[in-house]
Amino acid sequence: MSFPRTQPLPEEFVEPLARAADRLGLFARQVLWYADVPSTNDHAAALAERGTPEGCVVVANAQSAGHGRQGRNWASPAGAGLYASVVLRPSAHALPLLTIAAGVAVADGIHAATGLSPDLKWPNDVFVGGRKLAGVLAEASSNVGAAPSHVEADLQVRLGRAIQYVVIGFGINVMPAAYPPEIAARATNLEGELGRSVDRGLLLAECLCSLAARYEDLERGRMDAVVEAWRGRAASTLGRQVQWHSAGAALEGVAENIDDMGALVVRTNTGLARVTAGEVTWL
Repeated sequence: MSFPRTQPLPEEFVEPLARAADRLGLFARQVLWYADVPSTNDHAAALAERGTPEGCVVVANAQSAGHGRQGRNWASPAGAGLYASVVLRPSAHALPLLTIAAGVAVADGIHAATGLSPDLKWPNDVFVGGRKLAGVLAEASSNVGAAPSHVEADLQVRLGRAIQYVVIGFGINVMPAAYPPEIAARATNLEGELGRSVDRGLLLAECLCSLAARYEDLERGRMDAVVEAWRGRAASTLGRQVQWHSAGAALEGVAENIDDMGALVVRTNTGLARVTAGEVTWL
């Protein structure tokens, strides 16, 4: 695989990251900046395959082939958003809640940087007023010395596979952009919500600080702190009717909560069901 050339970190990011250095934890080690990459997640995974230690951060001004959950495209116009991925090598006990923790961290980072307080939908979509503001994708590799299997991390955990590393990517819509019509109808952006400009450097710094803190929570066994933080951000989405597929059948119920392992707990006509991976449609 040919690697794109890194470029000097733009000044808009240098100062905020320097000010936050004592809170960045493992993410203070290496921040790589690119004008354009196909996907920050794919690039971070390629670096991880080459042995890059955890904490490496890949940031791009644009993505030509950004992707989200369930294989969807993530529109990434140049300069209109924040597109970043980090490499983690988590312990086994941290894995089940890593996707949940990442959503909490991005929502908390947005709040700290802008004052806007977004909501979460299971497992980690970030919304404001019912419109999507940011997406988070955790992908894992379960192979060493063989072709890597880059599959969404929640699926890897459900299959019981040993994880070698996890790449967590997040894309935040910062300013209005020419999104495709099917995306524009259900998306929003920070500057549109706030009515003012947003400092992308501060946004990156606060998201990384929050992610470092939540990752430390998991590694130190403070699972309750992550679960309770998620429940607080998801209060407006719980209690709603949802639909999902299991074994080829469409199921419906009311989303009640998440359990201590991050599974969505849904009340159906036949009792409680746990949704651990896949797509959930909020009705």
